Parts: sequence; C-alpha cells; structure tokens
Amino acid sequence: MQQIGAQMLSAVAVIAAPQNPILGQVGELLKGAIPTSLLFLVLVIAYEFLVHRPMTATLARRRALTQGAMEEAQKAVAAAEAKTTEYTEKLRLARAEAFKVREQRIKQWNVERDAALDAARKSSHQRVSQAIAQLQGEADEARKGLEASAAELAQQAMRAVLPAAAGGSR
Repeated sequence: MQQIGAQMLSAVAVIAAPQNPILGQVGELLKGAIPTSLLFLVLVIAYEFLVHRPMTATLARRRALTQGAMEEAQKAVAAAEAKTTEYTEKLRLARAEAFKVREQRIKQWNVERDAALDAARKSSHQRVSQAIAQLQGEADEARKGLEASAAELAQQAMRAVLPAAAGGSR
C-alpha cells in the first residue's frame, strides 16, 4: 500500500514539473486525487475482507449444503427406485408362485375327479354286470320254470287227450 502511494507521488512529481501549464494543472489534479485513490483502495480492501470473502464463503457453504441435499435426494430417489424394482420383482415372483400353486391344485383336482369318475364307471359297470347276470339268472330260471311247466302241461294235455282216446279204443 505504501509502495503504491510512493509510486503515485513520484509519478505525480514527474508530471507536475512546471514544463507546461496544462501539465501543471494535471499534476495538481493528481495530487488532489491521491487521498481519494488511497481511500478507494482502503474501501476495496475493506470490502474484500468484510463483505466479499464472508459472502463468498457463505454462498459456498450454501451451495455445498444445497448440492449435498440434492445428492441425498438423488440417493433417496435411487434407493426408492431400487426398492420399487425389488418389490415389483417380489410381486412378480409371488404371482408366479400363486399361479403355479393354482395350476398344481387344478391338476390335483383333475386327477381326483378322473379317479372318482373311473371309480364311478367301474362301480356302475359292476352293478350293470351284476344286474345283467341276475337278469340272466332269473331268465334262465324262468325258462326252466316255463319248460318244466310246459312239459307238465304237455303231459296233462296228453293225459287228458289220451285217456279219452284210449278209452274209446278199448
């Protein structure tokens, strides 16, 4: 700071040499501007230390906090997307498992139904076979009964017809 002021004074002294009246006036103006220039430099330096640096540091902290919050928010969004993907996959697997269980139950029910149908068919075939055998047995007995009664009727008819014919020929 002092060096700057000294250099300015030497520059003013060179310019202020009474060579030209205009140069003399310019020299006087520069002499009068030295305190203003020094005051301006002091204000710039004071501004740098009192306002600019603290404000820059505060803005940097704010930016860091904002970026940190944004990074945390992005991480949270990424974690939420990952969980959503995970839950979607779990849901898909659960649906697939439920579908598989449902298909197994349907197959089991179909097997049980087919077994019950086969058992019912076999039972009905057995009953029909028994009924046919019983009917054939009853038909055979009825035929034998009819044959026996037909033979007996034939003998009765022959006895009824023959004694009359035998009685007339005697």
